[in-house]
Amino acid sequence: MSAGPGLESLVDQTISVITNDGRNIVGILKGFDQATNIILDESHERVYSTKEGVQQLVLGLYIIRGDNISVVGELDEELDSSLDLSKLRAHPLKPVIH
Repeated sequence: MSAGPGLESLVDQTISVITNDGRNIVGILKGFDQATNIILDESHERVYSTKEGVQQLVLGLYIIRGDNISVVGELDEELDSSLDLSKLRAHPLKPVIH
């Protein structure tokens, strides 16, 4: 059983993960298993708000259970580094309902 199409090609790449509870976690994919549990290194959570800029909470080495993952996407590091997150405003994501 495969963990999903394309995850193998994302190892050692910076990815963004949206969890079922609406969190956005960014980090370097170090590994995954058949249940799509993933290991991120140098990770941080981006907390969005309509009142202030995006806060980034440092998490470091972080494991996310596969059953808590909604979306995994490759992050364009060049585009991401050009964003001024302190000026970005957005509503926090709502939990995903299955």
